[in-house]
Amino acid sequence: MTERLGPTLDLDAAPAASSPGGSPGRRMPPAPIMFNGKFLSARPTGVHRVAAELIGHLDRLLSQDRASDDAQWSLLCPRDAYQPLPLETMKRRQVGFMTWQAWEQIELPHIARGGVLVNLCNMAPLAHHRSVTMIHDAQVFLTPESYSAPFLAWYRFALPRIGAAAAQLVTVSGYSRDRLVEYGVAPREKISVVHNGVDHLAAIVPDPSILSQLGLQPRRFVVAAAGAQKHKNLAVLFEAFRSPDLSRLTLVVVGPDDAQAFAAAGMPPPSDAVFAGRVSDAALRALFENAACLAFPSTTEGFGLPPLEAMGLNCPTVVAPCGALPEVCGDAALYAAPDRPAAWVEAILALADDGETRLRIQLAGRARAALFRWEESARKLLDVVSRVAERPVRRA
Repeated sequence: MTERLGPTLDLDAAPAASSPGGSPGRRMPPAPIMFNGKFLSARPTGVHRVAAELIGHLDRLLSQDRASDDAQWSLLCPRDAYQPLPLETMKRRQVGFMTWQAWEQIELPHIARGGVLVNLCNMAPLAHHRSVTMIHDAQVFLTPESYSAPFLAWYRFALPRIGAAAAQLVTVSGYSRDRLVEYGVAPREKISVVHNGVDHLAAIVPDPSILSQLGLQPRRFVVAAAGAQKHKNLAVLFEAFRSPDLSRLTLVVVGPDDAQAFAAAGMPPPSDAVFAGRVSDAALRALFENAACLAFPSTTEGFGLPPLEAMGLNCPTVVAPCGALPEVCGDAALYAAPDRPAAWVEAILALADDGETRLRIQLAGRARAALFRWEESARKLLDVVSRVAERPVRRA
């Protein structure tokens, strides 16, 4: 087990926009600003959560700004968008006749012509050039074995073209920005960093019934929040939990994949691991608050939301020193090598048994998580979008 200080986190990677009700009012954008709402037609994922949180908090910022013009801001959705997203100022509009990729690539560019189109879920219309697009990571280049062949082919084809066409790209960490530059998606000066927030679970009432449903005792289990993709690297945890030293602790895997899915991916789990499946935010909060720790062994992450979510709920964490995790977690987590099961055993036992280490990591984690607030992320995104809206329109 090793502990290390991550790189200094630049929480001012993009200048913040003027605060509503504070400094002089924000100038109105000279063009309509439209958000791509295709993600509301699918089952929620981590990327979709980021989009919903950013749009929701940006909408609240607009509602506080008396100078804002409601007609300038809209959320464009295909006809099959069924997920709710409460809005106060921004208008949700159902537009077009197509669905999914056809809607996004064929209809949406035409519908959004004349405006700035904001895409927050990696994909964007290839034909819309006045756009701001958030690309969360470069995983399709870094870990191609984690994806199906059609997904990989489409993303590897589309991402560089989206980068070339967009007025500005946004990503979630300095690490992701560096990788997007490395793989030729866009030049550095075209990519702004807007970190995720992690305060979304703070207002959720925990549902402790999940513990009895899964047969868990407080402080006697370890949470792993990941699927069976290879870069999530749960194989190292499965091996660690075969150690007799962890026999009194239960590994609880939260995510879409079950034991059979992991076995099929070449990562057979220990027989006593518990697979919780997808859980509600209320259940996730209860798991974090009662766990011995969160273990997060990914070999690469564009950001790494679960460790900070856990930190904000007083759940100490151990992570791999890979991807954006050192940048995001800093010195508020324990670190264990991604290929050494014994290091994970040692780190987990330190957080489960050593009261001094546990308290130190809990205190550092709460302080670290407090730095990542969705409102501040929304302010930075708003500034990026507003600056794009003020640029002269490119003419072919």
